[in-house]
Amino acid sequence: MEKNVLSRREAIARFEESPVYVITDEGQSAGRGNLMVVRAALEAGAKFVQYREKKKALRAMYEEGLLLRKLTEEYGAALIVDDYVDLALIIGADGVHVGQDDLPAEEVRKLVGEDMVIGLSTHNPEDLAGAVELYKKGVIDYIGAGPVYPTQTKEKPAPVTGLDYIELAADTHAETGLPFVAIGGIKEHNIGAVAAVGAEHCAVVSDITMAEDIGAKIAALTAAMKKFALL
Repeated sequence: MEKNVLSRREAIARFEESPVYVITDEGQSAGRGNLMVVRAALEAGAKFVQYREKKKALRAMYEEGLLLRKLTEEYGAALIVDDYVDLALIIGADGVHVGQDDLPAEEVRKLVGEDMVIGLSTHNPEDLAGAVELYKKGVIDYIGAGPVYPTQTKEKPAPVTGLDYIELAADTHAETGLPFVAIGGIKEHNIGAVAAVGAEHCAVVSDITMAEDIGAKIAALTAAMKKFALL
C-alpha cells in the first residue's frame, strides 16, 4: 500500500482552490487515454482530479492509477478515486469518492484512516442532512450535489435535482461549512447558472474530456463561473 502524497488538509486545500473539478471518462475522451487528458488538465492548472472508470478491469485500473498517481504528484494535484476504496489505498491516492449505494462512509473512514479525503455523493435533502452529520463527525470532507442536469456519464443516474438543490447545498455550506461540488451535465453553456445559485466548485466530465483544447476549455469554464458567481 502506497502512502498518500498529500495530507488530508493539503488535499482539501487543493479542492478549495479548484473551481473546476475534473473527472475522467475514457469512453468520452475523443479517442485519447486518461493520462493524456489528465496531463492536459494539470497543465491548465487543475488541482483536484477524480479517476472514474466504470468498465475497465481492475488490473488495468491499478496500472493506470499508478501512472496517474505519479502524474498528479508531479503537478502537486490531489488524486481522488471513485468508488474503489481498495484501489485508492493501493495506489496511494489522496482520497476516495463514494456514492449512496457504495460502502457506508463511516466504514470507509475506518478503512482509509484519518489522512485521506472522503467525498460523498448526495441527491436530495435527506442525503444532504445525513452528510452534514457525517461532516460534523469528521467522517467526510466534501459532498457531490446533483445531478444538476441530465448526464450521459452514468448508465443509471439519480433523478435530476435542478438548481434548487444546488441552492440548498450552498445555504447548507454557509450554515455548516460543508464543502460541495455541483455535478451532472454541467458544461460551459450552463455552468454560469450553477455558479449563480452558489456553487463555488463544479465537476465537469465530457465538456473537458471531449474538448479539442482542454486547457482552453478549463479556462473558459473557470471564467464563466467567475462571471456569474455570487458576490
